[in-house]
Amino acid sequence: DRSFFASFPGRLACPPPIRLPLRAAPMSKPRMRAALPAALILATLALGACGDKAAAPAAPPAAAVTVVTLASAPVTLTRELTGRAEASQQAEVRPQAGGIVERLLFTEGGSVQAGQALYQLDQTAYRADAGSAQAAVARAQASLVTARLSAGRSAELVKTNLISRADNDNAQAALRQAQADLRAAQATLQGANVPLAFTRVTAPISGRIGRSSVTRGALVTASQATPLATIQDLDPMYVEVSQSSAELLQLRREIAAGSLQGTDSVPVEIVLEDGSTFAQQGRLSFAEALVDPATGAVALRVVVPNPDQLLLPGMFVRARVANGVRSNGILAPQQGITRNPRGDATALVVGADGKVEERVVKVSRAIGDKWLVDEGLNAGDKLIVEGLQKVKAGATVTASERGSEAAAAKPAAGA
Repeated sequence: DRSFFASFPGRLACPPPIRLPLRAAPMSKPRMRAALPAALILATLALGACGDKAAAPAAPPAAAVTVVTLASAPVTLTRELTGRAEASQQAEVRPQAGGIVERLLFTEGGSVQAGQALYQLDQTAYRADAGSAQAAVARAQASLVTARLSAGRSAELVKTNLISRADNDNAQAALRQAQADLRAAQATLQGANVPLAFTRVTAPISGRIGRSSVTRGALVTASQATPLATIQDLDPMYVEVSQSSAELLQLRREIAAGSLQGTDSVPVEIVLEDGSTFAQQGRLSFAEALVDPATGAVALRVVVPNPDQLLLPGMFVRARVANGVRSNGILAPQQGITRNPRGDATALVVGADGKVEERVVKVSRAIGDKWLVDEGLNAGDKLIVEGLQKVKAGATVTASERGSEAAAAKPAAGA
């Protein structure tokens, strides 16, 4: 008992090691049994006295972690929407007159200009009709000359009463009838020239023309259902996408509340089928004023310049459309956000006292390799991104900023 030793002045010191003689006198078994309990008691008391001088175990060293100091900055909220590219203009080339195709005046798959001749149809019948109408005009002009002279003479003779007024009236009426006949003949000639002009089929718009559905010698009619060819304007191109009406409504509420700013002037990035980004950036042209009841989405149109005609109609693309700008957004590295057993997003933050604090956070979307934080973290917080497995809430740690090790290693490497 240690209290027994504490009653002695100076207290007992640890006994020196016992040195046994190389050769001890033999001891009988009864004497050995009697001495064994006393030896055990003395050894226990000696160890208790030595335990007062033993030092307490040292505290474990603080764990080293890597942190990122969060900062607020304007963050553009984008949404990647899928859609297909469409030509900004498309026109079907159809004949407006019937006849045999004599010539094809374009190269299939090439570019054409508005008004360029594409097909030449047989003009024989239409030229005959136009010639007949032209002759009728000449006949009407001759009749008009005769009627005009007769009316002039009648007007002079009626003044001297050499002819009756009835004869003069008939001459003036004949003049007006001859003028009307001339105008009718001219209209007939104009009508005959219309189908004659339609025998030369021209391009209604500029663009890229596809393959021809007819060849030389084919018979076409003005009322046929099959177009001769299709022309598409490929610069600019339209990208038709759709966005959820619920998401669009939420964005408009946030803009109205002031937490987001509008992005009408922010360009739209186009991602091609192979994952590459299209060189030209588009702009949001319009948003449909109604919601599709079948899909619950709103149609959006993006206008994209296509000078090299790399985008083709029907191509599947993705459009990164900017929905708004959060002026004081906080982006946290994804490796610093974990989930607890309840499924809540959590983060470990190093406080000013060097201790770890666990926070429940709310994130809305991923932007690159970071989470956009809505609640739980503030600018200036030191978020632990490396060494999460070694610490827990309340532990004291040694924090180093990520990237400081690399920055410190560069001068050493140069030396």
